Amino acid sequence: MSATTDSDGRLVVRSLVPARMDRLPWTRFHWMIIVGLGVSWVLDGLEVQIVSSVGSVLQDRDTLHLTTTDVGLMGSIYLLGEVVGALFFGRITDRIGRKKIFILTLAVYLIASGVAGLSFSLWFLLICRFVAGLGIGGEYSAINSAIDELIPAKYRGRVDIAVNGTYWGGAMIGAGASIFLLNPDLVDIDWGWRIGFFIGPVIGLAIIGLRRHIPESPRWLMTHGYQEQAEATVDQIEADIEAGGRHLDPVPAEKALEIHPQASVSYRQIFRVMVSQYRSRSFLAFSMMVTQAFLYNAIFFTYALVLSHFYGVGSGSTGYFFFPFAVGNLVGPLVLGPLFDTIGRRKMILGTYGLSAVLLAISAVMFHAGMLSATTHTIFWCVIFFFASAGASSAYLTVSEIFPLELRGQAISYFFAISLLVGGVAAPSLFGALIGDGTDRGPLTVGYFVGAGIMLVGGLIAWFFGVDAEGKGLEDITDPLSAAAPRRVTRTRVQGPGPR
Repeated sequence: MSATTDSDGRLVVRSLVPARMDRLPWTRFHWMIIVGLGVSWVLDGLEVQIVSSVGSVLQDRDTLHLTTTDVGLMGSIYLLGEVVGALFFGRITDRIGRKKIFILTLAVYLIASGVAGLSFSLWFLLICRFVAGLGIGGEYSAINSAIDELIPAKYRGRVDIAVNGTYWGGAMIGAGASIFLLNPDLVDIDWGWRIGFFIGPVIGLAIIGLRRHIPESPRWLMTHGYQEQAEATVDQIEADIEAGGRHLDPVPAEKALEIHPQASVSYRQIFRVMVSQYRSRSFLAFSMMVTQAFLYNAIFFTYALVLSHFYGVGSGSTGYFFFPFAVGNLVGPLVLGPLFDTIGRRKMILGTYGLSAVLLAISAVMFHAGMLSATTHTIFWCVIFFFASAGASSAYLTVSEIFPLELRGQAISYFFAISLLVGGVAAPSLFGALIGDGTDRGPLTVGYFVGAGIMLVGGLIAWFFGVDAEGKGLEDITDPLSAAAPRRVTRTRVQGPGPR
């Protein structure tokens, strides 16, 4: 690292930190990142599944005696908390760093979710659910930022996609636990649901200690005026790797990045970057996040209604159909994730979005013709979301790597909040209305075709506006706002005014 001043008297730092991080081999350090930070999505999946499972139990007179409206409000208030948490903590993580926030947000979730198990009334439970949502929403911003900035460019795509897919691992844990905890023959009816809210905090407590050993992002330190700490952090990472017997080649001096360190980014700068300078990337991020959220929430929040209304599956048996559905969602990102780093982002996004759209359209035709049973329809969902899950995870990857480092957390929070509001509110309500009383398959068939069309459009937008980011350092994809001189920025094949 070296520091000089330019003609205007501004400090110019020349640093090899990004290049040194990207040339690292895969080591135990990176596994620590995955385990320590990736638990966020497990916890979110667990929370959503637990709440959806305990809804009927909480209506019992021996528990909180809630109404169906109260149960629905529990889910909505949690989603609202996620939106607020993402926006609030997204801003802060770009200002004060990734590590402070991913410690704080996990602690907020642990306390709120655990206390929710002690709830004595609806209002107390709703407050706890909102605060737990704050923590998880903040996790999305800080964690995606930290993972992308700490994982070498060669592995960034597969890691980000696989970690985002672990949401379904959490959902499976929640579903499995509910089978035992909500069985009144095994656990008292007023204790089982309370224990369920403690599962997440137990997992989180086992992880929060590990997070203390995860360093602050050297990239964040470098761009915010903490050059010595950035260099020291990378020095320590490299020393630990070499102590394990791995050889690290020196990084050529020409790979250095020149920056003007800055403390924060104003809202005016953010608006200019996202609406003017990188408007096509903002359009790409918006399209990918909203289209995948619409499909996911439309199917996920109504699959039990489809099984019961059209196939006569009892409410006590829908969980058996959920497990294969969740397995498809979990395995898809793990199997297909590496291809986003080898075949490429744009090809794989179009492929996963497009294949899920085509398969959904085929299932719609067969559903309308009465050719499917509960089992075969679930098989279709498994295959559809094997591809759609990888595509949905790639939406989070895309948003987190195509904007400047200084506003990465905020970019994630904005598009996450938008997708959650659209997918979490509009899609389930629309598809619930289309299902109706289950006497007419026509409306839901149309809904499936609409969902397929939306996914296909999302894939096509990614093809034409996407960024070939595979194998490239974050600074080669997008110049940091603090860059002293513009570098070559990865572009799409679409030509137009301004950087893409």
